[in-house]
Amino acid sequence: MLVQVVNESSGNMLAEQAEVARSFGRRLKGLLLRRGLSPSEGLVIEPCNAIHTFFMLFPIDAVFYDFAGRVVAVFPHLVPFRWTPFVREAQGVVELPAGKVAATGTQPGDRLAFLPAHPKELGT
Repeated sequence: MLVQVVNESSGNMLAEQAEVARSFGRRLKGLLLRRGLSPSEGLVIEPCNAIHTFFMLFPIDAVFYDFAGRVVAVFPHLVPFRWTPFVREAQGVVELPAGKVAATGTQPGDRLAFLPAHPKELGT
């Protein structure tokens, strides 16, 4: 399943195509073994209140949100072999390319919307 992740507070698009990981296996794999994310990609992990970047090959931004879609914590530019603290009130996290949080001005208190996304066609 793919979704668009939009910061409703600012109107900025965080991810045009974010994969949703809800199964144990998909949440466990996360972004491991990927070489990176394009500027329009992301990964939504639910449920989730802490992540690590062990064995990842690239840095990411992490945006934790609660059941209402309110941003409760932001961890920009997490380099490989790091972890976030436990975010008690988090329902999930959006993992994004490093720099996306700064580029969109996303901060705690912002509201996120998760909208249906359609895969891009080849050659577009």
